[in-house]
Amino acid sequence: MDPLSTSQIALRILAQFLPVWIALVALFVVSIRYKRRLGLYGKLFDSTIGMIGFGLVMFWVFTGVFGAMDLIVTHDPLAQLSGMKNKKPGTPLPSPEEGEYAWYLLGGDNLARDVFSRMVKGAWIVVQIAPLATLFAFMVGITLGLPAGYYGGRLDTVLSFLANLILAFPVILLFYLLVTPEIVATGVPQYMAVVLFVFPLVFFGVLIHSRYRAQPQRNRTMLAVVLVPLFLAYMSLINTPGSKIDFWPLDVFDVPGGILVVFVSVVFVNAPTVFRIVRGLAMDIKTRDYVAAAQTRGEGPWYIMLWEILPNARGPLIVDFCLRIGYTTILLGTLGFFGLGLPPESPDWGSTINEGRKLLSIYLHPALPPAFALLSLVLGLNLLADGLREESLRD
Repeated sequence: MDPLSTSQIALRILAQFLPVWIALVALFVVSIRYKRRLGLYGKLFDSTIGMIGFGLVMFWVFTGVFGAMDLIVTHDPLAQLSGMKNKKPGTPLPSPEEGEYAWYLLGGDNLARDVFSRMVKGAWIVVQIAPLATLFAFMVGITLGLPAGYYGGRLDTVLSFLANLILAFPVILLFYLLVTPEIVATGVPQYMAVVLFVFPLVFFGVLIHSRYRAQPQRNRTMLAVVLVPLFLAYMSLINTPGSKIDFWPLDVFDVPGGILVVFVSVVFVNAPTVFRIVRGLAMDIKTRDYVAAAQTRGEGPWYIMLWEILPNARGPLIVDFCLRIGYTTILLGTLGFFGLGLPPESPDWGSTINEGRKLLSIYLHPALPPAFALLSLVLGLNLLADGLREESLRD
């Protein structure tokens, strides 16, 4: 078979992404049709910048999801095919088997693996880790930032000092320390996970109890419905067979050690910044009249923090959440580039860029696709944040 031309490569790549295009069109049609009923999300479609950013982000989200279902990838991202080392985009396979895709659309890397399939699979790693790690960081920052800003005094001083202490530490050096085999062997990242991952339990427990404490029966029911699944997920997260913490018999799922270390590192680094933002917002909002009215009604401090202050701080926090996912994506790429945390054969974008840059002066194709993917996702998140900020200011 002959190699594909540039136009043929582009058309075939567009065809491989057909499930993504269908999902994007369906999402935009439904969202625009009902945007007046969807609150801030619906208002996003009144902003051109926001729509472009949202489209870029959802493109990679759908790519990650459909890639995990093997609806987009053309080859096994870890398979090495003889004769395909560093081959140019559009190179046909020497002897494709029946039913096997006959070309490497974006060429082969230095280990004869398909660059296109590795780029698609790398999106799934980012889609899994970046939003969840950012969400956990927000749980930690909100749970500690609200009381620090609301109460002030000695509690604020201690928590602010700890946050500033972590922020003063060089991020890359911190990652190097956390992922070194000697530190991992001591169980320090796992012990950190025990502390950091308990914050969603604390957050939702206090949130529900502060809202329904006057209705004991409903309070107990809501706490059981929410906290029991969260507790099971928490125990599965911190429990790793063969590690320092290996005692929980109902291990619903296993998190690979490398991914757990990266996850903990990202949460630990991002949480202090979220804490400072939430603390500042709480200090400002607690002086508002509606907070004084809630205090006059006899509402408890946690009810005021979670049901009066937090909802009125949602605009800046939503914007920061989008931006922080972008920062987390860059952090993941940086960790992969330096070979930290994730397994060496992982198709994450950082690792793929690092492998491709070693031969960048000779072969451009292994490094450019994952670099462009990383760039476009972070750009989309920044544009999405700008659109959300623009619409929230109009409220």
